Amino acid sequence: METAASMIDQAVAKLTGKSQAIAGWKSLFKPDDVVGIKINCLFGKGVSTHPEIAYAVANSLVRAGLKPENVIIWDRSTGDLLKSGYKMNKDGPGVRVIANDGVWEDEPTKLGSFNGRLTKIVTEQVTAIVNIPIMKDHGTAGISGALKNHYGTFDNPGRHHGNHCDPYLADLNAIPAIRDKTRLVIMDALRAQADGGPSLRKTALWDNHTILVSRDPVAIDYLAWKAIDEQRVKTGLKPLAEAGRAPAWIATAASRGLGTDDPDKIQVVKI
Repeated sequence: METAASMIDQAVAKLTGKSQAIAGWKSLFKPDDVVGIKINCLFGKGVSTHPEIAYAVANSLVRAGLKPENVIIWDRSTGDLLKSGYKMNKDGPGVRVIANDGVWEDEPTKLGSFNGRLTKIVTEQVTAIVNIPIMKDHGTAGISGALKNHYGTFDNPGRHHGNHCDPYLADLNAIPAIRDKTRLVIMDALRAQADGGPSLRKTALWDNHTILVSRDPVAIDYLAWKAIDEQRVKTGLKPLAEAGRAPAWIATAASRGLGTDDPDKIQVVKI
C-alpha cells in the first residue's frame, strides 16, 4: 500500500499545484466533509479496484483532517466488497466500508435518458465523492471507467445499456448529486484488461503500472479508451471502434459539459 499511496500523493500534489501532498488533499476536501470513495468490485479480485488504492486514498483523507468515520469506501453489495478483498466496517471506529445492499431513494431521479433510483449514500450521506474505477474493457460500453463506475450507484443499470450506454452514461453523470459532489477521479490502471470485460479474462490482463488522477472524468475515460485500444492492437485485437463498440458516450458526456475528450485540451503529466 505504501507504493500506491506514494504514487497517488505525488499525483494529487502535482494536480493541485501544491508542493506537499497533504496541502493538495486539503485544497480538495475540508475537515467537515463526508467523502464517499466509490470503487468497482462487481467481478471480484483481478478486475476490481485494488483495496490498496482505496485504503491509501482513505488514509490520505484522514491525514488531511477528515474524521476517519467520515471517510466511506463503498460499492453496490456486501458480497462484491468481500470477494474483492475489502473488510466491512458499517458502524465501527475508523474508516467505514459499507455497501448499498438495495437501499435506494424512494422515488426515481430522471434526467434525459436516465430514470433510476439513486443510492442514499450519494444523495444523503456524502458531501463529496472520490471515484476510483478500474481500467477495463466492457463488452457493451466499450470500456468501463469513471463514468461507468456509477452504474453501481442506482437500482436498474440493466435498463441503461442500450446503444452501448449512449447517452445513458452521460445523463447519469450529469445528475447534480454525482456531478457536483465529484472532487477527484483516481483510475486504478495498475493491471488493466483489454478484452473480455467487464468480467475477468486473465489472458487479457496486462501490467500497466499506472494510476491516473484527474478532476475530469471524461478526460480520464478518453485516456483509458486510447490505452486499451493500444494494448488491443499490440495483442492482435481490433481497436474498439473496429470491433463495433466504440465508447461514443465519451463524446456525449463532453457535449454535456462533464469534461473534455479533446486530446489537444488534455494535459498529461507523467510522474
